[in-house]
Amino acid sequence: MQGIYYKLNEIENSDLQAALCVITQTLGSTPRKAGSKMIVYDNSSIFGTIGGGNLESLVIENALKVIQSQSSVVSKHLLDKELQMGCGGSVEVYIEPVENKKKIYIFGAGHIGRNVAELAFRLNFRVILIDERENIFSEFDTTNYQIINKNFRDVFNELLFDKNTYITALSHTHGYDKEIVGYCAKKDFAYLGMIGSERKVEKLKKAYLEEKILDERDFEKIDWPMGVKISCQTPEEIAISIIAKIIDVRGKNS
Repeated sequence: MQGIYYKLNEIENSDLQAALCVITQTLGSTPRKAGSKMIVYDNSSIFGTIGGGNLESLVIENALKVIQSQSSVVSKHLLDKELQMGCGGSVEVYIEPVENKKKIYIFGAGHIGRNVAELAFRLNFRVILIDERENIFSEFDTTNYQIINKNFRDVFNELLFDKNTYITALSHTHGYDKEIVGYCAKKDFAYLGMIGSERKVEKLKKAYLEEKILDERDFEKIDWPMGVKISCQTPEEIAISIIAKIIDVRGKNS
């Protein structure tokens, strides 16, 4: 049987929205004691229980507010006078939002993409690697990553873009990168970067403006050429420069 810590890990490694509710203190007769835990999801479903009845209903209501605000709360409840529960005691409940891991969409599983994936996983990102090429994922260990072996155009509608989303355009053709950046720049994200030379960037900017895909305001949100500006040549070095920039963005957004 799956326990509450398994469920918490599942939430952290997904886009599910939830709050953890913990009884931190009790006085007198109560249905559950200190340490009892319950997870509340944003659709009002629960895992676990803190005792049922009016107390649990109220805590679910408060947990939904915590999910919305993303701020923890502590509340005290008198079971008899406040909630008309016959136990007669009092309960203190701590509610905190369950934080999802930041996710990184890596478009392109070539040499640089693989190194970015490895570093991102070590730095506690949820890594999603996207590449259409046949057998591209047979060349390395993908145990720690979510793999999508499809053309990026077929993937866009499957992906969730939000404030926890980090995006790297590292595909094997410039045309693909153009479409990926053009699409993603209009979505919610914490970071969007594209690999390439200054010349490639300028050509794409011109094309975006002429085709009315993106404008100057969109350009300001994109890191291109992406990464920290260091002298680097190998895929490993380039990946380090990219991850360094992403870490900086993540730290500033925390």
